Amino acid sequence: MKTTCDLCFRHCSLEEGQTGFCRARTNQDGEIICINYGRLTGLSLDPIEKKPLRRFRSGSMILSLGSFGCNLRCPFCQNHAISMADEDAQTVFLPPEGVAQQAAELRHRRNIGVAYTYNEPLIGYEFVRDCAALVRERGMVNVAVTNGTIEEKPWRELLPLLDAVNIDLKGFTTELYRKLGGDFESVKRSIKMAAEICHLEVTTLVIPSVNDSDAEIRSLSQWLAGVNPEIPLHLSRFFPRYQMENRLPTPVERIYQLAEIAGEALPWVYTGNC
Repeated sequence: MKTTCDLCFRHCSLEEGQTGFCRARTNQDGEIICINYGRLTGLSLDPIEKKPLRRFRSGSMILSLGSFGCNLRCPFCQNHAISMADEDAQTVFLPPEGVAQQAAELRHRRNIGVAYTYNEPLIGYEFVRDCAALVRERGMVNVAVTNGTIEEKPWRELLPLLDAVNIDLKGFTTELYRKLGGDFESVKRSIKMAAEICHLEVTTLVIPSVNDSDAEIRSLSQWLAGVNPEIPLHLSRFFPRYQMENRLPTPVERIYQLAEIAGEALPWVYTGNC
């Protein structure tokens, strides 16, 4: 019997045993479960600024973890080795209790909590939710670094457990999101909802001839300012990866030019990898 996954805009209709587009959710006995639950491809203690978060607990460290899979197909993915992987990926199992315990044990190294990152963490929604609840019980913070393509109901349920979010806004056109297999309106809704509940920062990877026009960055920054003018925007430099290895990196001077344009609407604009 088919069962529909309602976590993201795709609403994958899955037969028994079939895995969804994200490669991390499957129909098991008529119930959608995340097969990457507790299966980590990465676990590291990182500076909070690396998420990137520049206006949230600056100078602290955060235990960062990720799994495998993603519900988008960006040809420029900077983490494609894990985001495009499936259940055959090499992983280490760590349950939510173990995550919370490790986070607490790292307090002496200035750790403030847990960041769910590296791949698209929200396709493992149940794991993030369960970890976040236990981390919060220990008086520590939760951070999600996400593409924001999650449906309204699960996002609304998860947000109260999150202290900070960085949403990857790929660009500011429906056409671009269509090419990436994404949904522009879902991301905008997620940004608006997060801005109401927790600390929010937004990142855009600037790719030559893809999303680097003056007009697009101006529209993007003006829209963010309309949501909340205090939202920090990170403009990150693209480096050749995955299916775009034949492209040149984004010129450093172009990042600075676009930062000036974004700064017309937003007071907090940061340049990454420059």
